[in-house]
Order: sequence, then C-alpha cells, then structure tokens
Amino acid sequence: MQVAGLDNRAILKAAAPALFRVPVGVAVTDPRGPVADLYQTETDYIARAVVGRQCEFAAGRTAARDAMRQLGQPPCAIPAGSDRAPIWPAGLTGSISHTKSLCVAVLSRDAASIGIDLEEATPLDPQLIPTICTLDEQAQIAGADMALRAKLVFSAKEAAYKAQYPLTKALFGFDHFTVAMDLTKQTFTATFQVDVGRFKEGDVLTGRFADVAGHFVTAVTLPLDEYEGWI
Repeated sequence: MQVAGLDNRAILKAAAPALFRVPVGVAVTDPRGPVADLYQTETDYIARAVVGRQCEFAAGRTAARDAMRQLGQPPCAIPAGSDRAPIWPAGLTGSISHTKSLCVAVLSRDAASIGIDLEEATPLDPQLIPTICTLDEQAQIAGADMALRAKLVFSAKEAAYKAQYPLTKALFGFDHFTVAMDLTKQTFTATFQVDVGRFKEGDVLTGRFADVAGHFVTAVTLPLDEYEGWI
C-alpha cells in the first residue's frame, strides 16, 4: 500500500542536491507524523511547545540524522542554541525547513554555511508583498503572477538569511536583501543593502531554486574554500 506523501518526499529528496554547489546529504520527513524519538537534550528543549511544534522539531531532527548517515557521520543529538538555531556537530553545517506536509534537512562537510527554504507554491498574501518585496523587486515581478513570484522572492530571502546567519549571528528584516530572480536558469542573487558583519553593502549571495512537489525550494551555498576564514 502506498504511504500518503511518500512520492513528494522522494521527489524533493531527489531534487534538492542539485540546488547546492557542494556535496550534501539530504533527507525528507513528514512533520504531520507521530513525534519521533529524540535525545534527552532535544526532548527537554521542546517539552513545553505545543504538539504541532514538537512534531515539526522532531521531523527536522530525524531528517538531519538521516542526512548525517549519508555523510558517514554517526547520528547524534542536535541541540538548539539560545537563538533557537541548530548546533551542528563539528565539521558539519546544515539547514532545516518545513511546511505543513514536508520537512527537509540538508547537511554538508564542504560548506561554511548553507541555507534551504521550503514554501508551498501558492501566491503570497497581496497585503504582505510591500513588506517582503522592495519597490524594485515589485517592478521585476509585476504581472498576473505577481503574488506567486513574490512567494518565490520571500523564499529566496529566507534561504539567503539562513546561509548568512551562522557567519554573522545577525538578525534583520527583508529590506536587507534585494533579490533578483532568473526564472529561465532557476537561479537568483541576494544582494546586501547594508553592511552585516563581514558582509558589505553590495556583496552578493547566489542561489538556486526549483518548483517540485507543489513547493518552492530555494538554496544558498557558502563554500568552505571561499569562507573558511569566517568560521
């Protein structure tokens, strides 16, 4: 008997590695499932959360440990820091994202940092577009599909933010990046609009995206050979 959602998990797992510039381990789980076994430190961290959040957290940790195995790393606890970001084992970096039906974890030994974002491929609430997109971005995506493309811009900014965060520990809003999408090549750039840590105004992060399993998937890679001195 076919398990509901299995096909989408397989499709996403197969598509995600091509979005990164370095070798990665990828695993996909279903956050709607029962809460998986966690290490004690993880259980303690998430104990007071609502059941839905516990399921999302457990799905992410389960996927991350599956990705570890693909890289030859023995599975281990993945605690969260005071900033709620995962604390990865030495020599690994990773990123986790989820929607209502899918959760993906990506890990690498060859990156200083990576960022992945997963969003349902549905239009963004039009009222949110001015909050997410700059005037230039709105001009780029204007047209009948504007709200759908705005969701893609949102996802690209999320992936870029996740990639920069381990190197800067900087929290900031959507206006700190300007994103330009190449819909034909399925690539994008995220350009810093202000200085953030060692990143300077005008620095560019490059990313890739795909539309798979009813979701937008965006990814940014900061290769270790380019950013090794930053970590």
